[in-house]
Amino acid sequence: MNMDFGIFTFGELSRNTRTGTALSPQQRLKEIIELAKLADQAGLAFLGLGEHHRRDFALSAPEIVLAAIARETSNLRLGTAVTVLSTQDPVRLFEQFATLDLISDGRAEIIAGRGAFVESYPLFGHKLEDYDALFDEKLRLLLELRDNARDNTTVQWSGTLTQSIPGMDIAPRPVQQKLPVWVGVGGTPSSFSRAGRLGLPLFIALLSGPARFRHLVELYRESAAAAGHDAGALPVGAGGHFYTAPTSQQARDTFYPYYRAYFEQNMPRPVDHFPRSTFDAWTEPGGGLLVGSPQQVTEKLLEIHQTLGNTRYLAQIGLGGLPFAETARSIELLATEIMPAVNREVSASLAASRPGETLA
Repeated sequence: MNMDFGIFTFGELSRNTRTGTALSPQQRLKEIIELAKLADQAGLAFLGLGEHHRRDFALSAPEIVLAAIARETSNLRLGTAVTVLSTQDPVRLFEQFATLDLISDGRAEIIAGRGAFVESYPLFGHKLEDYDALFDEKLRLLLELRDNARDNTTVQWSGTLTQSIPGMDIAPRPVQQKLPVWVGVGGTPSSFSRAGRLGLPLFIALLSGPARFRHLVELYRESAAAAGHDAGALPVGAGGHFYTAPTSQQARDTFYPYYRAYFEQNMPRPVDHFPRSTFDAWTEPGGGLLVGSPQQVTEKLLEIHQTLGNTRYLAQIGLGGLPFAETARSIELLATEIMPAVNREVSASLAASRPGETLA
C-alpha cells in the first residue's frame, strides 16, 4: 500500500554564483556518502547515482561509490539513475552489480537508460547514430545475463553491435535470484513501449508535469499486456527535481539561485539565463518542479500518483551546488513529513476503492 521514496543525484559540480568556485570531486563524493547515510537512517527506500563523463560532474563510476555506500548503510536499495547502457559493456555491468549485490546483502538495482548527455559515445568508441540500436541490443543482452544467472546456466549470445558469447559462464552470481532491472525513460513513446514489451519496471524522469506522461504510461501498460505480461503488476516509478523547506517562500527563495546555476551550467544544453518567473511557474500545481513547503510538495506528489499510478518516487537532491546542510534538511522533511502524509492519503484512497477488504 505504501509508496517507496528515495533520492538520487548526478553529483554535479556547479560553481557558486557569487564566488565562482565549486566543490572538489573529492568533497562532493564524501557529501554524497553522508547524504546516503542520512537517507538510510531516515527510512527512505532507495538511493540512485547518475553517470556522466564531464568535468562538471563527480560521478562517472557510480558502481564504485555505491559499493562504498553499501558498507555505510543497512536498508537502502542501491542503484543507478541512470546507467547509460548504450555505452556500457553489459557483461561488465552485470558483474559489477552482482558484486554490489553481494557486498550489500541483496540491495542492488539497475535503472538503465540511454541518457540525455552524449559525451560517453565518442569516449567509449560508439557512434551516436546507433543511439537507440545500441541501447536495445545491450538491454536484451543484460536481461539474458540476468536470467542465465538466475537459472544457473551459461550464456549463449550472438551480437551485432555487442560481442558474441559462445556459451560462457558469468560470475559472480548476485544474492537476489533476479537482479532488478528498470528502464529509465524521458518522453519518447518508443521507450515506454519497449519497456512494456519486455515486462520491465519503468522509471520516468519528470522533466515537466505528470499530465503529459499519462498517455505514455497507458501505452506502456498496453504494450506489456499485448506481450503477455501482467501489466497491472509492473512497478512504475517517477522522479524529478526536488527541494522542500518549512514554507513555500523560503523554499523558493533558497533554491532558485542554485536551480538557476544548474540550468546555466550543468544541463545538456545550458541556457544563458534561467528566469525567476519560469522557476516560479514550474513550482505551481501541474508543474514538474517539486519545490515548496511539505504540504505543497505532498499535494504535487499525490497529483503525480493519481495521474501515473506510480509506486515509487525519487527526489533529485542537491542541485546546483545547494549546500550540504540545506540538502540534508530537505531530505529530513521528505522522510518525516512528506512520506508519511503521502502514504496516509494513498492508503486511505486504496481502502476507499476496496470496500469490505482487509488491507494488510
